[in-house]
Amino acid sequence: EQQRGEVRRAFGHYVSPTVVDELIANPDRLELGGEVRELTLLFCDVRNFTSISEQMTAHELTQFINDLLSPLSDVILERRGTIDKYMGDAIMAFWNAPLDDPEHKANAARAALDMAARMKDLNREWQARAEQAGRPFKPVGIGIGINSGNCCVGNLGSTVRFDYSAIGDDVNLASRIEGLSKTYGMTIVLGETTVSGLDDPVLELDLIKVKGRTQPSRVFTLQSAIDAEPEALKTLLPLHEAMLAAYRAADWDEAEAAIGRCRAVGIAGMAVYYDLFEERIGIWREEPPP
Repeated sequence: EQQRGEVRRAFGHYVSPTVVDELIANPDRLELGGEVRELTLLFCDVRNFTSISEQMTAHELTQFINDLLSPLSDVILERRGTIDKYMGDAIMAFWNAPLDDPEHKANAARAALDMAARMKDLNREWQARAEQAGRPFKPVGIGIGINSGNCCVGNLGSTVRFDYSAIGDDVNLASRIEGLSKTYGMTIVLGETTVSGLDDPVLELDLIKVKGRTQPSRVFTLQSAIDAEPEALKTLLPLHEAMLAAYRAADWDEAEAAIGRCRAVGIAGMAVYYDLFEERIGIWREEPPP
């Protein structure tokens, strides 16, 4: 009973009650210390948090963070994820530890979609409150980055204080991918190692070279995360692929023309992304890449 109580206390704030019950029923599946295993990692951050926080008192900001993180955390736990830590307005979570989850890539992707849906509900609630109080309202957005790979996971830290956490190169890449979500104007960005384990259709965004890595990595978004009608997406896909092919071949005229054809489909959620590529093409015309 004492051991069960310790396990419940240790993991009750990190994982869902169902996972805690599984750990208690099978304590041999819980290894303290560190182990290397494949994880799927998720980083979530609020867009323009600094400007949002400047307009609030300390009490209002605390309430805002609680209102935001509680439902997003519930989604992660419902999808069998483990919450690693909160960093102000940000969340780090992972799947496939402490218990095995054969569907860890799919569960992380579905959690991201659910989190985006919860944000729409929250914005409706916040807008209603703002209108009632006579305050202006600006929708709050989030960015989510997901990546999979082998990491060291376990009780990490010092003898004085430690957390059940994950470290490794793929953890860092997941964090970098989350940062790119703002650059591309996307809510969800996925690394290619995560995409390889998904049945959900994706849209390739870019080929990136992360500092400290010698090999470039492809990044994607979930098609279902783009606010568009299915027929519009179906029309966009071949045009988008042709644009990327022309861009990578340094055929700037054709790439620009392809962007125009992509824009003509009329998917507003892709506007920031195509703005970025038009800006890059303008730079490469003046100073071609190696």
